[in-house]
Amino acid sequence: MPAPLPIHIAHASPYARAMNADSAAPPRPSPLLLRRLAALFYDLWPVLALWMLTAVPFTLLDVVASGGNTHHNIAPYSPLQWLLWLCCWAVAGVYATLSWKRGGQTLGMRPWRLYVQGTNGAPSMAMLWKRYALGTLSLLCGGLGFWWALLDREGLTWHDRLSNTRLVHVPDR
Repeated sequence: MPAPLPIHIAHASPYARAMNADSAAPPRPSPLLLRRLAALFYDLWPVLALWMLTAVPFTLLDVVASGGNTHHNIAPYSPLQWLLWLCCWAVAGVYATLSWKRGGQTLGMRPWRLYVQGTNGAPSMAMLWKRYALGTLSLLCGGLGFWWALLDREGLTWHDRLSNTRLVHVPDR
Protein backbone atom coordinates (compact mmCIF):
# COMPACT_ATOMS: atom_id res chain seq x y z
CA MET A 1 0.00 0.00 0.00
CA PRO A 2 1.47 3.39 -0.96
CA ALA A 3 2.28 5.89 1.75
CA PRO A 4 -0.48 8.44 2.41
CA LEU A 5 -0.12 11.78 0.70
CA PRO A 6 0.67 14.87 2.78
CA ILE A 7 -2.50 16.77 3.74
CA HIS A 8 -1.81 19.68 1.34
CA ILE A 9 -1.51 17.22 -1.57
CA ALA A 10 -4.30 14.85 -0.51
CA HIS A 11 -6.93 17.58 -1.01
CA ALA A 12 -5.35 18.99 -4.18
CA SER A 13 -6.50 18.48 -7.74
CA PRO A 14 -5.50 15.29 -9.57
CA TYR A 15 -2.99 17.38 -11.55
CA ALA A 16 -1.34 18.65 -8.37
CA ARG A 17 -1.23 15.12 -7.01
CA ALA A 18 0.36 13.90 -10.27
CA MET A 19 2.95 16.70 -10.23
CA ASN A 20 3.80 16.14 -6.54
CA ALA A 21 3.89 12.36 -6.67
CA ASP A 22 6.60 10.73 -4.62
CA SER A 23 9.72 10.32 -6.76
CA ALA A 24 10.20 6.81 -5.33
CA ALA A 25 6.80 5.77 -6.67
CA PRO A 26 6.78 4.05 -10.05
CA PRO A 27 6.12 6.43 -12.95
CA ARG A 28 2.56 6.67 -14.13
CA PRO A 29 1.89 4.82 -17.37
CA SER A 30 1.41 6.74 -20.58
CA PRO A 31 -2.21 6.75 -21.70
CA LEU A 32 -3.38 4.46 -24.45
CA LEU A 33 -3.37 5.82 -27.98
CA LEU A 34 -7.18 5.64 -28.11
CA ARG A 35 -7.43 7.92 -25.06
CA ARG A 36 -5.05 10.42 -26.68
CA LEU A 37 -7.03 10.44 -29.92
CA ALA A 38 -10.34 10.81 -28.07
CA ALA A 39 -8.98 13.84 -26.18
CA LEU A 40 -7.73 15.29 -29.47
CA PHE A 41 -11.20 14.83 -30.98
CA TYR A 42 -12.81 16.51 -27.95
CA ASP A 43 -10.38 19.43 -28.29
CA LEU A 44 -11.36 19.87 -31.93
CA TRP A 45 -14.63 21.56 -30.89
CA PRO A 46 -13.33 24.46 -28.78
CA VAL A 47 -10.51 24.97 -31.29
CA LEU A 48 -13.02 25.06 -34.15
CA ALA A 49 -14.94 27.81 -32.34
CA LEU A 50 -11.71 29.77 -31.83
CA TRP A 51 -10.89 29.37 -35.53
CA MET A 52 -14.30 30.74 -36.47
CA LEU A 53 -13.70 33.80 -34.31
CA THR A 54 -10.22 34.19 -35.78
CA ALA A 55 -11.62 34.07 -39.33
CA VAL A 56 -14.10 36.93 -38.78
CA PRO A 57 -11.63 39.83 -39.22
CA PHE A 58 -10.06 38.12 -42.24
CA THR A 59 -13.45 37.64 -43.86
CA LEU A 60 -14.42 41.25 -43.19
CA LEU A 61 -11.11 42.44 -44.62
CA ASP A 62 -11.69 40.34 -47.74
CA VAL A 63 -15.22 41.72 -48.17
CA VAL A 64 -13.94 45.29 -47.88
CA ALA A 65 -11.06 44.57 -50.30
CA SER A 66 -13.46 43.07 -52.87
CA GLY A 67 -15.73 46.12 -52.85
CA GLY A 68 -18.46 44.61 -50.68
CA ASN A 69 -18.83 41.31 -52.56
CA THR A 70 -19.97 38.81 -49.94
CA HIS A 71 -20.52 35.93 -52.38
CA HIS A 72 -16.98 34.61 -52.63
CA ASN A 73 -14.31 33.05 -50.45
CA ILE A 74 -10.83 34.26 -49.64
CA ALA A 75 -8.74 33.39 -52.70
CA PRO A 76 -6.94 30.06 -52.30
CA TYR A 77 -3.20 30.33 -51.66
CA SER A 78 -3.43 34.11 -51.41
CA PRO A 79 -1.31 35.89 -48.79
CA LEU A 80 -4.50 36.59 -46.84
CA GLN A 81 -5.37 32.89 -46.73
CA TRP A 82 -1.84 31.92 -45.64
CA LEU A 83 -1.99 34.54 -42.90
CA LEU A 84 -5.38 33.19 -41.80
CA TRP A 85 -3.99 29.64 -41.57
CA LEU A 86 -0.98 30.88 -39.61
CA CYS A 87 -3.22 32.79 -37.19
CA CYS A 88 -5.48 29.76 -36.73
CA TRP A 89 -2.44 27.60 -35.94
CA ALA A 90 -1.18 30.21 -33.46
CA VAL A 91 -4.60 30.59 -31.79
CA ALA A 92 -4.86 26.82 -31.33
CA GLY A 93 -1.32 26.85 -29.92
CA VAL A 94 -2.16 29.59 -27.43
CA TYR A 95 -5.24 27.61 -26.35
CA ALA A 96 -3.22 24.41 -25.86
CA THR A 97 -0.10 25.84 -24.23
CA LEU A 98 -1.95 28.15 -21.85
CA SER A 99 -4.29 25.31 -20.86
CA TRP A 100 -1.34 22.99 -20.26
CA LYS A 101 0.57 25.62 -18.30
CA ARG A 102 -2.41 26.71 -16.20
CA GLY A 103 -3.85 23.34 -15.24
CA GLY A 104 -1.91 20.65 -17.06
CA GLN A 105 -4.75 19.84 -19.43
CA THR A 106 -7.06 21.16 -22.12
CA LEU A 107 -10.85 20.86 -22.10
CA GLY A 108 -10.63 17.73 -24.23
CA MET A 109 -8.22 16.08 -21.81
CA ARG A 110 -10.41 16.56 -18.73
CA PRO A 111 -12.96 13.77 -19.27
CA TRP A 112 -10.11 11.35 -19.98
CA ARG A 113 -8.08 12.52 -16.92
CA LEU A 114 -4.98 13.20 -19.00
CA TYR A 115 -2.31 15.67 -17.91
CA VAL A 116 0.84 17.06 -19.53
CA GLN A 117 3.88 17.13 -17.33
CA GLY A 118 7.57 17.71 -17.87
CA THR A 119 9.98 14.85 -17.44
CA ASN A 120 11.57 16.77 -14.54
CA GLY A 121 8.61 18.59 -13.00
CA ALA A 122 6.36 21.29 -14.37
CA PRO A 123 6.96 22.00 -18.08
CA SER A 124 8.14 25.42 -19.24
CA MET A 125 6.32 27.42 -21.92
CA ALA A 126 9.19 26.66 -24.32
CA MET A 127 8.69 22.93 -23.75
CA LEU A 128 4.94 23.27 -24.27
CA TRP A 129 5.32 25.25 -27.52
CA LYS A 130 7.84 22.69 -28.73
CA ARG A 131 5.34 19.95 -27.88
CA TYR A 132 2.60 21.77 -29.80
CA ALA A 133 4.77 22.40 -32.87
CA LEU A 134 6.08 18.82 -32.97
CA GLY A 135 2.55 17.48 -32.44
CA THR A 136 1.43 19.52 -35.44
CA LEU A 137 4.23 18.04 -37.55
CA SER A 138 3.27 14.60 -36.32
CA LEU A 139 -0.33 15.12 -37.46
CA LEU A 140 0.85 16.46 -40.83
CA CYS A 141 2.83 13.22 -41.28
CA GLY A 142 -0.39 11.23 -41.09
CA GLY A 143 -0.20 10.94 -37.32
CA LEU A 144 3.01 8.90 -37.43
CA GLY A 145 4.22 10.44 -34.19
CA PHE A 146 1.04 9.29 -32.47
CA TRP A 147 1.22 5.79 -33.96
CA TRP A 148 4.80 5.61 -32.71
CA ALA A 149 3.37 5.35 -29.18
CA LEU A 150 2.26 1.81 -30.05
CA LEU A 151 5.90 0.81 -30.67
CA ASP A 152 7.61 2.86 -27.97
CA ARG A 153 8.49 0.84 -24.86
CA GLU A 154 7.22 3.68 -22.64
CA GLY A 155 4.22 4.48 -24.83
CA LEU A 156 5.55 7.95 -25.70
CA THR A 157 4.88 9.84 -28.92
CA TRP A 158 7.46 11.77 -30.97
CA HIS A 159 6.40 15.05 -29.43
CA ASP A 160 6.55 13.56 -25.92
CA ARG A 161 10.14 12.46 -26.43
CA LEU A 162 11.43 15.50 -28.32
CA SER A 163 9.86 18.11 -26.02
CA ASN A 164 10.78 16.36 -22.74
CA THR A 165 7.14 16.26 -21.75
CA ARG A 166 4.77 13.38 -21.34
CA LEU A 167 1.07 12.77 -21.14
CA VAL A 168 -0.04 10.89 -18.03
CA HIS A 169 -3.34 9.34 -17.08
CA VAL A 170 -4.45 9.90 -13.50
CA PRO A 171 -6.95 7.21 -12.49
CA ASP A 172 -9.94 7.99 -10.28
CA ARG A 173 -9.24 7.87 -6.57
